[in-house]
Order: sequence, then structure tokens, then C-alpha cells
Amino acid sequence: MDEARWIGTTLTAARPQAVAALLRYFRDLDLAEEAFQEACLRALKTWPQNGPPRDAAAWLIFVGRNVALDTVRRQAKQTGLPPEEAFSDTEDTEAEIAERMDGSHYRDDVLRLLFICCHPELPTTQQIALALRIVSGLSVRQIARAFLISEAAMEQRITRAKARIARAEVPFEAPGAVERSERLGIVAAMIYLVFNEGYSAAGDTSAAREPLCDEAIRLARLLLRLFPAEPEIMGLTALMLLQHARTAARFDADGAVVLLDQQDRGRWNQPMIAEGLALLDKAMRHRRPGPYQVQAAIAALHARATRPEDTDWGQIDLLYGTLEIMQPSPVVTLNRAVAISKLRGPEAALAMVEPLGDKLSGYFHYHGLRGALLMQLGRKKEAREGFMAAIGLATTPAEAAHIRTHLDALK
Repeated sequence: MDEARWIGTTLTAARPQAVAALLRYFRDLDLAEEAFQEACLRALKTWPQNGPPRDAAAWLIFVGRNVALDTVRRQAKQTGLPPEEAFSDTEDTEAEIAERMDGSHYRDDVLRLLFICCHPELPTTQQIALALRIVSGLSVRQIARAFLISEAAMEQRITRAKARIARAEVPFEAPGAVERSERLGIVAAMIYLVFNEGYSAAGDTSAAREPLCDEAIRLARLLLRLFPAEPEIMGLTALMLLQHARTAARFDADGAVVLLDQQDRGRWNQPMIAEGLALLDKAMRHRRPGPYQVQAAIAALHARATRPEDTDWGQIDLLYGTLEIMQPSPVVTLNRAVAISKLRGPEAALAMVEPLGDKLSGYFHYHGLRGALLMQLGRKKEAREGFMAAIGLATTPAEAAHIRTHLDALK
């Protein structure tokens, strides 16, 4: 890995830890974020010359804290500062911070940050947007694309969220057990959205965005340490592991999409699959099924199939039917239609897909699947119209190129 990529990956991985600790010190989201950014700039200048620190997050916290203290002094917004020697002394302050990171105190910092961003004072859309920006460091552009809105609108949403937290005087402490449980769902949703932002990257850019998947899995594991008996968090973690295990096979050497039934299953990450399957089995023993567990069970059926023709589509259909009851959504029905096409053919699947047109008219995968089903039925003109609609909604060059292969086949 070249130097620039290594530094970028390290800074991304260290962000939640560093911002969380800076937030605990200064209790100001903007100040914590700005201090972290300045520490990153200094890292970009000094790490190439001096080499990497023994603990990148500890280094960033130490530098960021000094930057923030200078800012506070200049703005005269804080009184009664501790003596100067309390900050600059320091035979090895960085080592002290690094040592503390291995304990529960440090873990609580990151969880505190997660729960503050997902505070019930904020609307759900603001909670997730703020967490994506503050905890995982996604750019405003990336978050705006995930929400299908403009960058300006997303910038305003994040700014309003920060202001609302400041006005509400949200306590900068981890909530109690009852409140944590109540807020767990929105935190899980945020983590899965982070994962999908990385997972949806095209083949030629996935290397740069793949750390988002790793970060989401890391955060899910962190939640699992706080909620070790919560089956839905086990299900969420299993789902992401089973999906992420296919990463190496999802695109060819040119960055083109490789569909699931055409992937080289020998390239799937078997240790990751084994971990996901074990987590799912553990979750199911609790006998408290939830949407993440059901989705993980679907992913597990794909993972367990040695060949595409070994896939248990009947069981997948039943699981999607369960998911439709738990979490009704036209996207869930669209996915179920894929299973129906394997079981009962394209005509039965198209009958399920057509009524979804009004709700999914702006959804790439709706038009792509509809076009594919129409092509299988020999209705070439309608299939072409569907594929053209899909190209207009493609979010990556790889998606558009995949649809063009279908259009070429129609010729």
C-alpha cells in the first residue's frame, strides 16, 4: 500500500476514537471535529518524515487536544483552565492515552459519541446524517448521495442537527441501560447505512471505500460488546460479514459488476463467512427474530451454496415473506421477486414487480430487474425501455455498464 493510501486509511480508522475522546474533553461537536481535522493535517505533514506513531489514535487525540486548547484560549470561551503544566508536561502523555484506549473507558467514549449523534432530540434523518459525518467521517457529498438529496440540503441538515444538540444541552455521557436499548435501533440503522455506502462502491473505487465496510463491522462489534445478549445486533453483524465476504468476487478486473450467480465462489472470504454463520446461529438460539436476523439468514443461504444451482430459493422466498411482515417495503417485495423468478419463472416474478412501479419509479434496481424479466419473456421493446430507465438512474459507471450489456444482448 502506498504512503498516501496508508495514511488515509489510518486516519479514517482512528476518527471515531479520536473525535469521541476530544468530545469528552471539550463537550463541543464542532470544536472536536475541527481539532481532529487539524490533527490530521499535521499528521499528513509529519508522518511521512518521522514515520507512523505507535498508536495513531493516541497521537491524533494528543495533538487535537492541544489544538483545541489553543482555540479555546484564543476565543476566551473557557475559564478556570488547569495549570499549563497539566497539559504540556508530560513525559509521555501519548503513551498514557494509548494505554487507556485498551480499557472500557475508551470503548465508552466511542459509544457515547454514537448515542449523542443518535439522540432522540433529533429527527431520524438528522441522527443518521450526523453520525455518518461525525463518527465515520463521510463527506457531505457521500451522505447526500445516500439520502438522494443535494449537498447543500445535507449540509443544512447536519448543521441543524449540531445546533439542536447544542440548544438541547444534550448530556455528554453514555445513557443508562433503558435508554441505550431504546436508542439501539437507530444506531444499528446508522451502522448499516455506513456499511452500504462502502458496499455499493463500484469496482474501480471499492478499494478506497472498502474501509467503510470494515468500519461498520467494527462499530457493530463494539455494540455487541455492550449488548452481548442482543440477537438483532448479532444478526446485523452477521449480515454485514456475510455480505462483505463476497467483496473480492463482486467485480471483474475491469470493474464490471459480476452478478451473484456468476461470481467465483472460491474468492469469497471463508473465515468471514464462518464468523457470520456462527453469529447467526447464536442469534437464532435466542428465539427473538428480527429484520437483521432474517436478512442475515438469506445471506447465509447464499453463502452455504457451493454452486448457484444449490441455492435454496424456496427458503429464501419464505424468509422474504417473513421480512415483508416484519418490515413491509416495496424493496423487500422486489427482492422477493428474484426468488420467485427462480422458483416459478419470469412471468410470476413480473406480476409481483409491475405493481411496484409507482413507489419505485426512481429506483435503479426496479427498472433493471423489470427489464431483465421482460427480456426473458421475449418482450424486447418493453425490456429496452426498462433498461434505458435504469441507465438514467444508475449511481455508478459499473451499474450503467452492466445495463448496457443487456441492451447489447437485445440487439
